[in-house]
Amino acid sequence: MSASTNAISLPRPGKGRGLAAAIGVAVVLLGAMALDTTVMTIGSQAEVVDDGFSAERFGAEQFPDVQASVEERAVEATELAAAIAKDKAAAGERYGVAAGIGPVVPVRFSGVVGEGKAGIYTVDVEGLPGDLTIRVQTGPAINGTDLRDATGTIQFGQFTNQIEYQNAGAAINDEMKAQVLASIDTGELTGRTIAVTGVFKLINPRNWLVTPVSLSVQ
Repeated sequence: MSASTNAISLPRPGKGRGLAAAIGVAVVLLGAMALDTTVMTIGSQAEVVDDGFSAERFGAEQFPDVQASVEERAVEATELAAAIAKDKAAAGERYGVAAGIGPVVPVRFSGVVGEGKAGIYTVDVEGLPGDLTIRVQTGPAINGTDLRDATGTIQFGQFTNQIEYQNAGAAINDEMKAQVLASIDTGELTGRTIAVTGVFKLINPRNWLVTPVSLSVQ
């Protein structure tokens, strides 16, 4: 036989072992991936879980703190009106929280409800000047961000963008409606006496639009 016929090709030592090791590592990795994978059925609860910002959750968490702060700091309407008449800027700085074009000021009062429009009622409060109008918003739409801004502890920098910041304010308003206004027939308040604690933005000293944190019908 020739030398070429007698030659037998043998695998290099170690090549087979290296291939087997590589296959083994791949099998282990695939197994680990399988164990770490959650199978979700389309439409299941797990599919819609979002660990990001939830305005509804934020409102539910924050409104009790806002309510407690406003109730603790609220000033009687007669005292507040006198202070504003004397020096609007000083009264806003003393009693309120800076918020854009005007401070948000906490107030409490009781009075007889007048005529309402779109859920906003005038309230006749004894002892106030005749040219001062107090209005209370009772929904269904609660407008503005006065509740969000009432404590000074909720800041834009806490949120990803302006939309989240606005949604946070709306969610606190919604939580107030659920906790404070839901049990009240706000369509039948004219002529009734109500007690209110709430906040308003001090822009026009003769016209206060109050967003309540507590409201009771007497």
